[in-house]
Amino acid sequence: MVKSQGEGFWVRTRILNAHEQHDWDKEAANPEEMVRFHFVLIFFFCCILSPSSAATSNQTNKLVDKVCKQTSNYTFCVKALYSDPRTPAADAYTLAYVSFGLAYLNATATQKHIAKLLKINTTTPVSHKSLKICQHDYHKAVSALKEAYNDLNSETFFQLAKLAAHAAAAADDCQSAFRGTHYKPLATMNAYLKALSNICVVVSKLFTEGTF
Repeated sequence: MVKSQGEGFWVRTRILNAHEQHDWDKEAANPEEMVRFHFVLIFFFCCILSPSSAATSNQTNKLVDKVCKQTSNYTFCVKALYSDPRTPAADAYTLAYVSFGLAYLNATATQKHIAKLLKINTTTPVSHKSLKICQHDYHKAVSALKEAYNDLNSETFFQLAKLAAHAAAAADDCQSAFRGTHYKPLATMNAYLKALSNICVVVSKLFTEGTF
């Protein structure tokens, strides 16, 4: 667990204690059961904590450092991966579960958020159309990440990077749907999914390129 002080430490400890009650066994884990926990953690680490607070842990993982140095946002990568209590001692296989799990959970939570936005009567015809496009995009993202998760369960690695890239492309397509408008309700979530997918791509290459 990463260290912090004061109220932030208490809140994060409480979240992780609840999180640790779930079964983290690789073969039995169901990512949908963890949507609420990880989405809260990603938001907490990326929007509330200071940049340096998530970088310190009781046990650092050199593999995480190696992976994150190859991503587009090192700080985000470290914060995201260390939001999972398995990360400090994770090998490449566990780290793949962590990274794809985080991306899947983010995409699923965003998919539900889009559904809620579509029910709001105040949306304009243009924004409604854009949200419908994003709904389709996130359906593709969730499907790709679910397939990747199943591949991990069967220890099939050669398609992982491609599936992660599909998820990142879906986030880009969703963001493009709002181009030319001031209404961009999914900008942050799209950025998160793209960054998380980028982590997944790098982790996937640990298997296909034999770099771990």
